[in-house]
Amino acid sequence: MSIEFLDPTHENAAGEFILAPRLNTIADKVIAIVSNGKKGTIPFFDAFEHALTTTHKVAEVVRITKYNYSTPVDTTLLGDAERWHALIAGVGD
Repeated sequence: MSIEFLDPTHENAAGEFILAPRLNTIADKVIAIVSNGKKGTIPFFDAFEHALTTTHKVAEVVRITKYNYSTPVDTTLLGDAERWHALIAGVGD
């Protein structure tokens, strides 16, 4: 019997990564929230959305729930991402 060890590192070096510019304010902006879909995220993001819209005067909150909590978000859920000013990813149990 033999044991095979796998190296999880990527074979290619990562390219240069440039951060997006910071928003001066989130008032009147469209903010997306991506949830991992676990039950605990629902009440948390309900309260978070309320705070964003009432306290911070966010114009719109777009809520997205992943199909599977353990995988990356499906790209089909990101279809209108061009109109979002920021995205918040969250997890919950």
